[in-house]
Amino acid sequence: MSLPSTLAPEVRQYLVVTGNYWAFTLTDGALRMLVVLHFHQLGYSPLEVAMLFLFYEVFGVITNLLGGWLGAHAGLNTTMNVGLAMQVVALAILLVPDNLLSVALVMTAQALSGIAKDLNKMSAKSAIRLLVPKDAQGTLYQWVAILTGSKNALKGVGFFLGGALLAAWGFRGAIAAMAAVLALVWVFSMITLRKDLGRARTRPGFSQLFSKSRAINYLSAARLFLFASRDVWFVVALPVYLSSTLGWDDWAVGAFLACWVIGYGLVQSLAPRFTSGGDAGVPGGRAAFGWAIALSLVPAGIAIALTTIASSEVYLVAGLLAFGAIFAVNSALHSFLIISYARDDGVSLDVGFYYMANAMGRLLGTVLSGWVFQTWGLSYCLWISSGLIGLAAGLSLFLPKNYSGEQGS
Repeated sequence: MSLPSTLAPEVRQYLVVTGNYWAFTLTDGALRMLVVLHFHQLGYSPLEVAMLFLFYEVFGVITNLLGGWLGAHAGLNTTMNVGLAMQVVALAILLVPDNLLSVALVMTAQALSGIAKDLNKMSAKSAIRLLVPKDAQGTLYQWVAILTGSKNALKGVGFFLGGALLAAWGFRGAIAAMAAVLALVWVFSMITLRKDLGRARTRPGFSQLFSKSRAINYLSAARLFLFASRDVWFVVALPVYLSSTLGWDDWAVGAFLACWVIGYGLVQSLAPRFTSGGDAGVPGGRAAFGWAIALSLVPAGIAIALTTIASSEVYLVAGLLAFGAIFAVNSALHSFLIISYARDDGVSLDVGFYYMANAMGRLLGTVLSGWVFQTWGLSYCLWISSGLIGLAAGLSLFLPKNYSGEQGS
């Protein structure tokens, strides 16, 4: 199990990081679908199933903040490998007999999985910043877009994988298979990933957990509202609406969500082709503002269609596909900007802080999705989504308008 020696060391490390991220993402998407389908079959309501993932999001906030500090101290190889190992443990917890598979146990496993996922993501995104020369920002943008886009596409594939494994081998058989494969990936990563990757030259204290960069603070706030705007309708409201209001079968709901995520990931990987940059050939805050404004119009348009058009199913599906495409470009822009703004020494601190905001946005969106939909319905979720994107756009006005070759300050 070795990578071709003819490849440059940076490329070999990039392939290891990307391979780890891909393998983890497949199990993450599959595990989510396995839990959703299995507990739905046990008679849990959609909102009760969604609440099983509450700790997954809560611990993501904590992990991103502390994970960046840990990565700067111990190295990104350590945080990535710990994330892989924790996911294996989370899967193993779910191998207990059905009579012992309680809600508390599943929430514990999801908490571990949430920690593992954000350790893995923070490590992968930070590692790319260190593997690309500082003066090759165009290459950095492409590498970040490929990594994040392929990850999201594979998460959609993971939804399909989870359903297929559940049908073929049952819940415990599917979990056991994923745990075994991911354990092999973990061993390979332990052998091949560079030991000093991302370790800061000066060990940061806890006082440095929060970013002191103006650009990163505004970008992180924009990221929070951007991801809250997606999850406010995506996590609970949309699947319940498709199932209960439009009468879609469970497999159709799952297939649509999987295709949406796969398409979102593919567009995200191609984002550098759609965005124009400044003098350095890469986008800045001006592009982030423009794409956010364009995105804010989509959920508002869908909400209007739901309340004024009798048969609005086609408009809903078309609008959500448009949202996914434009949201993918917004997400790719943010992912590049944080890697570009991050410091060379202790990059994981800046990236961890940013993804803490990302996790807070997902948590806010998840809670709002269940509450707003249950109280007022899907159209209100979409109006709130449009407003949240507007806040993200406003914050983008405070970002450097174009990349200047200097880190955010």
